[in-house]
Amino acid sequence: MVIEDSGGAGLETEHGLYTRKSSAEWAAGILRNRIAEGVYPPGGRLSELEIGKTLRVSRNTLREAFRLLTHERLLVHEFSRGVFVRVPSVEDVVDIYRVRKIIECAAVRGVTETPATFPRIREKVEIGDEAARTGNWKDLGTANVRFHQELAALSGSERVNELVAGLTAELRLVFHIMDEPRRFHERYLPRNHEILDRLEAGDGAGAEQLLSKYLEDAEAQLVEAYADRAEAARTAVAE
Repeated sequence: MVIEDSGGAGLETEHGLYTRKSSAEWAAGILRNRIAEGVYPPGGRLSELEIGKTLRVSRNTLREAFRLLTHERLLVHEFSRGVFVRVPSVEDVVDIYRVRKIIECAAVRGVTETPATFPRIREKVEIGDEAARTGNWKDLGTANVRFHQELAALSGSERVNELVAGLTAELRLVFHIMDEPRRFHERYLPRNHEILDRLEAGDGAGAEQLLSKYLEDAEAQLVEAYADRAEAARTAVAE
């Protein structure tokens, strides 16, 4: 069984975001964001024709973008079959959380006063609260991911931000495989608020302590629930 091709998927509006980056990097950035937003699911085949047409880039440019994302562990190329969104393994989950603990905990540890970006951090938490109230669990997952991106951004490093963008996309692939997103994401909403309170108080050490336990618990929950679902998804792609 092959999961239905992922074509343009609302990419028409993205062409206006073209920057001085190479066209391949630009296209890769758009696709990376779509993966992070859950638009392209694990095991989904990407349509070179549709995506190239929608983004108005050449075949060679798009193939270079695919190559960049393959290097980031987001895509896989299967001979004579095409390019697919990668299905992460349990080992990937463990490694992703290992890196997240290093980056996010170090970023909040340095907080000694209310961060200048606090309104943005609070906004992500509030968006998550609203998504939970309306039962939109996909949006809740996205808001939660964005909240953690803002935490990492407290490092003040563009290199960290770029690294976290790739991790975020990989993480979304993991979340997409979970059959019950509500059960996973909803329980962390109160803990987001606890971290938010510590940041507002300028208590970086307290925020780090809460965040470290938060990430440990999330990793354990994902590892426990993930193995069977990931194996089923990989089997479906291979059929």
